[in-house]
Amino acid sequence: MSPRRSYDQYCSAARALDVVGDRWTLLIVRELLAGPRRYTDLHADLPGVSTDVLASRLKDMERDGLTTRRRLPPPGAAYVYELTPRGSALLPVLQSLGAWGEAELGERRPTDAVRAHWFALPLLRALEGEGLVEVRLEEGRFHLRVGAEDGPVYGDGPAPGEPDALLSLDTATCTAISRGELTLADAVRAGRVGVSGEGTLAKALREM
Repeated sequence: MSPRRSYDQYCSAARALDVVGDRWTLLIVRELLAGPRRYTDLHADLPGVSTDVLASRLKDMERDGLTTRRRLPPPGAAYVYELTPRGSALLPVLQSLGAWGEAELGERRPTDAVRAHWFALPLLRALEGEGLVEVRLEEGRFHLRVGAEDGPVYGDGPAPGEPDALLSLDTATCTAISRGELTLADAVRAGRVGVSGEGTLAKALREM
């Protein structure tokens, strides 16, 4: 485990960056907001990170109280990493950072990786209320827990239960929303987002 480096500045922003300022740390938090993940799953969804760096960051995050590691019971018997309450409290930080970075997205570069669930945080920013939402893209499905106060805020694959709303849209529309070029309400009104379901969230979206 590497010794913690510090800016040695008596400033809360500097202290925060002592903990989360290393490269990959906040992106690991982004992945773990989906709930417990195995090391192999994290490595697969963080293209570009080396195995050594990922292992080092996870150890540092455990030391700093952002994550914990536990062993799944048989037949899984694998170790998973998950966020502590302190780690989960970084959600609004990531949301603010994502909103600030909308202008930096531009056109997708040939070298840019993409995962369907990376659109989860921009869509969470666009949704209000509480409930379970399933999102269908060409790249795959994921689900959101809008208004969740604890636990995972999104997950890969279909919703684990009957969703309050089901959103169907193409990647171009989702990208436009992520860039801040199009609001979710405008996309629904323009017919670029299909909304089904009888939950409060679905009804609110259809009334936008």
